[in-house]
Amino acid sequence: MIRNNEEPVGLGALDRVTWALRRAELAVLTLKEQRLRPLGLAPAHYTLLMSVHVEPGLTGAELARRLNVTPQAVASLVARLESRGHLERREHPRHRHVQELHLTDAGRESLSAADKVIADIELQITDDLGPKETTQLRALLNRVAATIREDGPRGPVD
Repeated sequence: MIRNNEEPVGLGALDRVTWALRRAELAVLTLKEQRLRPLGLAPAHYTLLMSVHVEPGLTGAELARRLNVTPQAVASLVARLESRGHLERREHPRHRHVQELHLTDAGRESLSAADKVIADIELQITDDLGPKETTQLRALLNRVAATIREDGPRGPVD
């Protein structure tokens, strides 16, 4: 039990790598939201459209697993993108009750416009870092992801 005179976190809590990752993630996400908004898209829409582009025919359940969100969240995003004409559902060739997701022409156009926005954000970051630090950062982030995947969850992350 934490008493009134005890600190609930250690002195270096805000200097943790996980906090630095979170600050960077929030900064990038905020910029994506601001720049994608004029296109009528959110970062989650871009991610979903990109996923379907890379793997046409994904099901909602497969998308949920890949994006690490609930099937309900994917269903909501898919419904919105489908109503805008960006996605279409097609019956699975072997399983009648399974529907695959595919981009429409409008979805490809929307993804192309959104990807230009994301590429500009990437350029803003990489221009500041330069080629050497960009390569180092990418390698370090890939290593962090691999380390987390290997060890599995260890409890809450900042």
